[in-house]
Amino acid sequence: MRISINRDLPLGEEPNKGHNRWHPDIPAIATVQPGDSIAIETRDALNGQVKPGMTGADIEHFAVNVAHPLTGPLHIDGAKPGDLLAVHIEKIEPQPRGYTSFRGPDFGFLRDVFNYKYLVHWEIEGTFARSPQIPGVAIPGAAFMGVMGVAPSHELMKTIVAREAELAAKGHLVGLPDKRGAVPATEPLASTALRTVPPREHGGNFDIKQLVAGTTLFLPVFVDGANFSTGDAHFAQGDGESCGTAVEMAATLHARFEILSGEAARRNQTEPSYAGMYAHDAARANGKHYYATTGSAETMELAARKALLSMIDYIVDARVYTRDQAYCICSVAVDLHLSQIVDMPNYTVSAFLPFEIFE
Repeated sequence: MRISINRDLPLGEEPNKGHNRWHPDIPAIATVQPGDSIAIETRDALNGQVKPGMTGADIEHFAVNVAHPLTGPLHIDGAKPGDLLAVHIEKIEPQPRGYTSFRGPDFGFLRDVFNYKYLVHWEIEGTFARSPQIPGVAIPGAAFMGVMGVAPSHELMKTIVAREAELAAKGHLVGLPDKRGAVPATEPLASTALRTVPPREHGGNFDIKQLVAGTTLFLPVFVDGANFSTGDAHFAQGDGESCGTAVEMAATLHARFEILSGEAARRNQTEPSYAGMYAHDAARANGKHYYATTGSAETMELAARKALLSMIDYIVDARVYTRDQAYCICSVAVDLHLSQIVDMPNYTVSAFLPFEIFE
């Protein structure tokens, strides 16, 4: 089976193929039998708004409420609450163009430092992505889907809305329900459905770069049929996705579904998990060279910030790129690792830059 879409159209003009909010009442677009392989075509995270020749100035005019356009939901025949849905990732086919951007002061880990807009275009050919905006760099591909998830139940939705409203009240950056740009646009779904931005119990935007072909994702099921959806494909990403985007692209996910009956309830599993071979770790592979910066601080967030800022300084100094280019390089290729927690509350984070990306 293949779920085809028209990538020349934004999701809002093809609403029978997908959605950009989570809600248990969004109807499924197809029914899939467990064991069948299915190809799912997806749009990029910004719904096709990035066009060749655009610059950071064009980002000012983008509609951010349309993220993330997902293809689905897919009703998995026989899945029911309490089950685990195993998503066996068989292959991810990239489209030939991608982009990386940061959108300060609204988005990105260092949005207070890089408090403006910047856009990089990537040309994807074979197993590498190259950009005219960052010459001399070839990013090796390790494609994965940034968003995969199932529908939340009404009960789980209430828990999530209350939790995220409390975070928003404390001043945290939280995408609360918002009908602007919502698909479906019908009420009351548009005003009450969850945004796709954060990861949650039912999956979502977890941006786990290890979810490559050959990996299996396990999702707790909350509604009959599970209602699986996916989108936000990435050609490559550094652990942390520090500037807010990876090498973003449209893609086709090839997957096979399996129902593990009652296993979520038996294991008391309320969050996604995954299993597979270790993904290629360019920074630590045998025979590969890297440079790592560190940050130590009383919170992991501050430690990561210090390590990342030091890495940007290093790339600018040693590789003669601008700070904007260096920030994007960090987001698509630099891995942030938690090096130690034993000395808590003094945590250490290391940022690994693989030398193999430089041609």
